[in-house]
Amino acid sequence: MTRVKICGITRLEDARAAVELGAWAIGLIFADSPRQVDQADAERIGRELSRQVEVAGVFVNAPLDEVAALADVAHLTTIQLHGDEGPAYAREVARRTGARVIKAIPAKDPAAVRRLSAFHTDYHLLDAYVPGQRGGTGKTFQWDYARHHTRHVPLILSGGLNPDNVREGIEQTHPFAVDTASGTEASPGKKDPAKLTAFFRAVQQADGVDEEPADPAPASPAPSEAA
Repeated sequence: MTRVKICGITRLEDARAAVELGAWAIGLIFADSPRQVDQADAERIGRELSRQVEVAGVFVNAPLDEVAALADVAHLTTIQLHGDEGPAYAREVARRTGARVIKAIPAKDPAAVRRLSAFHTDYHLLDAYVPGQRGGTGKTFQWDYARHHTRHVPLILSGGLNPDNVREGIEQTHPFAVDTASGTEASPGKKDPAKLTAFFRAVQQADGVDEEPADPAPASPAPSEAA
């Protein structure tokens, strides 16, 4: 079964909705982005949900000390490296945090995909190549590039996935998981419940599952810090 990672989460209610729909992972972006999560919100999300779902922190060329500190504060179970980090950096992140590691690269061409073989991380992620941008572009890439991935590491397909195209992406690349950010939003950082539900339904259809995901229940208010 294809797993689903919902990225660009900034609100607890969206994180809860993703979990209720069956998400394997949620992504909290700590790099400069319209979807950058507030640290206090990240802490609340991670504290509540890290035992139910993979909570992935997304970083771009961040200092190791910063990654380690935020991993602790936000209860991160996975670290996604979305910059120019090398294999040695990825190994050190795993050692310092104890978290799983996703190495993401823009799939500019087949050679870029083949270079992922140097990263012995827990997962590899292929994203679209857009000069000057690091994910969240709403753009796809040539999915046939995925055949150049060695598959010695589980592959996550990202880049412009939405309810209308994710089924085709799965059928063409057969990934371990799919990742969506802008394709399930009402606006940057705020998820659209209908798009989320439609995305999960399309993934299930690609996997040959007839059962449709239930619409997420209305989010209950978070308990107050004083409770």
